[in-house]
Amino acid sequence: MTQQNAQLSPETILAEFNKNDVTHVVTLPDSETNWLYLLMDADPTIAIIPVSREGQAMPTAAGLTVGGKKPVILIQNTGMMESGDSIRGWGLGLNTPVVLVIGYRGWTRHGGNRPSDVANFTEPFLFTLGIKYFLVENDEDSTRISMAFEEAASTNRPVAVLIADEYHGFNR
Repeated sequence: MTQQNAQLSPETILAEFNKNDVTHVVTLPDSETNWLYLLMDADPTIAIIPVSREGQAMPTAAGLTVGGKKPVILIQNTGMMESGDSIRGWGLGLNTPVVLVIGYRGWTRHGGNRPSDVANFTEPFLFTLGIKYFLVENDEDSTRISMAFEEAASTNRPVAVLIADEYHGFNR
């Protein structure tokens, strides 16, 4: 891995969104994704749909999908767990082919998380719901985002991308 690609840049994430014809980003804006948010806001091909709580993201994305749009959901893992029932009902119950880009708060490559840390529950939560996921740590992993879009389209199910670098490339 080169030093340049040791982090995940917001430009890389946006390029993957554009490559996959994303029309809308449904998100609860946060400080971790500030630079990505600014880039998306400046992109004329993407509309940002802010929600007041993460539980609103999945029904919003489901409605956009029914309307012929291609949304992506951008939230953190804590919010993903808060929205579990809407993911179950609106995502899985309605066979919504949407990608959830999830900030993997608390994750470290080498473990050592506190027992109550949200990172300990993220992957088991996705496993419990039967949601396939892809881990993205840096720019070299970014093709996994396209893999997630392909998986969502072929299965008509939500698919997750876990962003494990939220404290580096997203925060210049």
